[in-house]
Amino acid sequence: MVIPKSIMKSPFSFLVIFILSGAILSCNQPEKKTEGNQTDTLAIDTPVAISNNGVNIAYTDTGTSDTTILFIHGWAINKGYWADQVSYFGKKYRVVTMDLPGFGQSGKDRDKWDTKTYGGDVNAVISTLGLKNVILVGHSMSGDIALQAAAENPAPILGLIGIDNFKNVGEPQNPNAAKEYAAAIAQMKRDFKKIAFQYFNQSLFSKTTSADIKKRILNDVAQTDSTIAIASMEQQDLSFDEVAKLKQAGKKLYLINSDVTPTITKYMAAKNIPFQVYYTKGTGHYAMIENPNEFNSLLDDVMTEIKDSEN
Repeated sequence: MVIPKSIMKSPFSFLVIFILSGAILSCNQPEKKTEGNQTDTLAIDTPVAISNNGVNIAYTDTGTSDTTILFIHGWAINKGYWADQVSYFGKKYRVVTMDLPGFGQSGKDRDKWDTKTYGGDVNAVISTLGLKNVILVGHSMSGDIALQAAAENPAPILGLIGIDNFKNVGEPQNPNAAKEYAAAIAQMKRDFKKIAFQYFNQSLFSKTTSADIKKRILNDVAQTDSTIAIASMEQQDLSFDEVAKLKQAGKKLYLINSDVTPTITKYMAAKNIPFQVYYTKGTGHYAMIENPNEFNSLLDDVMTEIKDSEN
């Protein structure tokens, strides 16, 4: 089956490809662990309560600097995935991590899980904490979320960094995308864990992804609220115009992507979108925990370039 190009631009493109191809393998569910174990490595006092649309937003706030790195996690995981980055970058920047509502320790009592609403959550963190000179770092589906936040509120944003996303910005869309996407979501609704586990095992892990990291990620997927996880996919706007949003945000796009899957840049170049791509070598979708030393070094380079460009 041919996958529509508009699905290919989605943060969930590999999932849709996997489901619609009918590639089904058996796998055992990992042992579960408590949500606290996922995020305790980052547990610090957070005296300022943050909420958006009546839902609390859990976060950490580390370090002091006039420049803040705000890390936003991807689908079905949590802020604990940035522990190595907090430790490394918290020595010279202010570092904030957040749990997107519906995931981790943030609230779940709402029914909107779309990119625009999540972008509002990011901006709620920025405004409540009074952050300035913010570099947004969005992993996976949070690339578009960070972009939405920057487009809506560009003033405090210093830079925009995507982690293993924006793989084909500007690629022409196919009118059948919505139908194909709906079919994939329907399969997720029938058996969330089976499809999600197979998706991660076949599409998001590389040959070098360790067994411990696979177990950690699959544990978190098993614990996530499947209704919210599916809704956060189902409510994505396939017509979300990344090119228009990038122009609205007015920031150069920096990418730190795995070289295991291609990043197609010709459409961005053709549309005069400023960008730069850095590659991690051989990692899967989670370079920040798979190879934190390489990832931190690349992110350090990007941070230096962003700050130098402002001088």
